[in-house]
Amino acid sequence: MSQDSAAPEAARKLTGRRRREVVAVLLFSGGPIFESSIPLSVFGIDRQDAGVPRYRLLVCAGEDGPLRTTGGLELTAPYGLEAIGRAGTVVVPAWRSITSPPPPEALEALRRAHEEGARIVGLCTGAFVLAAAGLLDGRPATTHWMYAPTLAKRYPSVHVDPRELFVDDGDVLTSAGTAAGIDLCLHIVRTDHGTEAAGALARRLVVPPRRSGGQERYLDRSLPEEIGADPLAEVVAWALEHLHEQFDVETLAARAYMSRRTFDRRFRSLTGSAPLQWLITQRVLQAQRLLETSDYSVDEVAGRCGFRSPVALRGHFRRQLGSSPAAYRAAY
Repeated sequence: MSQDSAAPEAARKLTGRRRREVVAVLLFSGGPIFESSIPLSVFGIDRQDAGVPRYRLLVCAGEDGPLRTTGGLELTAPYGLEAIGRAGTVVVPAWRSITSPPPPEALEALRRAHEEGARIVGLCTGAFVLAAAGLLDGRPATTHWMYAPTLAKRYPSVHVDPRELFVDDGDVLTSAGTAAGIDLCLHIVRTDHGTEAAGALARRLVVPPRRSGGQERYLDRSLPEEIGADPLAEVVAWALEHLHEQFDVETLAARAYMSRRTFDRRFRSLTGSAPLQWLITQRVLQAQRLLETSDYSVDEVAGRCGFRSPVALRGHFRRQLGSSPAAYRAAY
């Protein structure tokens, strides 16, 4: 609930000059508590004793009424939308539902803050709020991998990249889902105050200062349900059962009784992916599963996934997931 009239005197005396160390966190009812707590933990706790410069935090209600989190916890925000005008950085944690439109007053406040020079940050599905405000038009952005297709379809002018943990486009930044909000907030501290300060903060939070890779390892690369009724379904099923064998797209086209060109066109129209890229992706997915659940060496994994050599596996694995097979296994 907004209680801006009771805001501390120190915040009232802030000048109109946008200072990035003044951070406004915009909360809405129905938001998840974890994502909401990330900017509060990063920017709202004094850690100057650890060498982390202090931020000034303004927790703002994005709408009237009590702010209840998804777990039923009720929050009270000491500021309202007016306080956004005092901040140089405005953070929007995860939005309560991607099917619900954000309050027009909040969208207008975000647009005005951006026009006046504020840095705008969207964590997880907070990207939907930024997109609704028009702040992501023509820009690269990311969000939770589950909702990236919806964001891209609803806002076609936004260049959605579901692979990234976060995207920094200067004055507008977005993160992937849940814990990726920590990565983005640490990146902001690193941008503002340097690597040493971000590292000190990461140690206090007991998290890595930088995570390698992105969301690629979590993406759902399953085929659309429509393919189940298509004659190609049999060929796809055969391919998935024989990933341990070395075969190519010509083999699949022959099994479908099609020319390579016709097979490519038909496969792409059904799946949105070229058959060669799909096949490589499935082999990498199989490698992921084996690295997570077996004791096979990387060389053995390569052979069991149909790669001609461990070098081929490492190359495709790194291109798709941003890490080596050995580093990926170490994470599990």
